[in-house]
Amino acid sequence: MLTFTIRRLVLSVPTLLIIALVIFGLLQLAPGDPMAQVPLTVPPEVKEKMRAALGLGQPWYIQFWKWLVQMFWVEPKVLIDFLTRDSWLFGWLPDTAFYNGELRVISWQTRSPVMDIIVQRLPQTLMVVGLAYVVGILIAIPIGIYSAYRQYSVFDQAGTFVTMIGFSIPPFFTGPLLIVIFSVQLGWFPFIYDTTHVVNDWDSFVYQVRQMIMPVMVLALQTTAQISRFMRASVLDNLNQDYVRTARAKGLGEAVVVMIHVLRNSMIPVITVIALGVPAIFGGAIITEVVFSVNGIGQLLITALFANDLPMVMTITFMFAVLIVLFNLIADILYGVLDPRIRYD
Repeated sequence: MLTFTIRRLVLSVPTLLIIALVIFGLLQLAPGDPMAQVPLTVPPEVKEKMRAALGLGQPWYIQFWKWLVQMFWVEPKVLIDFLTRDSWLFGWLPDTAFYNGELRVISWQTRSPVMDIIVQRLPQTLMVVGLAYVVGILIAIPIGIYSAYRQYSVFDQAGTFVTMIGFSIPPFFTGPLLIVIFSVQLGWFPFIYDTTHVVNDWDSFVYQVRQMIMPVMVLALQTTAQISRFMRASVLDNLNQDYVRTARAKGLGEAVVVMIHVLRNSMIPVITVIALGVPAIFGGAIITEVVFSVNGIGQLLITALFANDLPMVMTITFMFAVLIVLFNLIADILYGVLDPRIRYD
């Protein structure tokens, strides 16, 4: 397993480089000019100096190479210095000074380092997206198991109906719908997510929970719909296997048969859906953050797209690509953990 993991990590490097090149090429071909937002009163010669300062006058391969150097060499040094200086996890280590002032990836829109802006926005996205994914998985797996065990029951048919709704209705529809019902009509939850809210007592904690309910449920609905359907199909397939009949013939209880024998084998294909669903839910969070005004990565990406901020768009998009490659590897490793018959070495 260790050899397989190292081999996959080595192969992921050229994969990510090709993905980065494709993303850069597509963004270069996209229409728009980052200088379009500059006021018309700015003289043309000043605009040209601004373009030169942003590196827009250089050939595409020079721009791409500088981006690679800054992302894979400069930014890791900045991250290591931050971890050993300010983080609670590694702050006890001796302070490092790897970063010595090299040029970092700069946002064309804000003129600030891209990774600094992303780090500021990331906690809000992780709080909403992470909680939504955990809630979706915790709801989906029991529903899928019980629906398969009680096939064609009222519960199974109701679950099928709800999951069809979850598959069919996109977040840009369910989000405003929940706002109209629970915020405008009933007044139960705030319709704008206050990212400046600080939790320091019980009342502030209750408000934090109330403002997170709607965006979390919008994202969790799709996760629950997808994973519960895969879980149901996988459990149904395993319930008809010979080893289940053998376990029952030995006198094992239904709870032991289903929750130990069937569940472990059924989780193997579901692991793929769960692992690959992480980048997908980040994509769904883009729309959800805009609908509920969550000041996170998704809203940052939309703002950068409208402003033609190529470094910001490329960095965030590349982060999604890294997530896809990483969770593909995690899914393959978990196969071997769940099923001893699967060996890669």
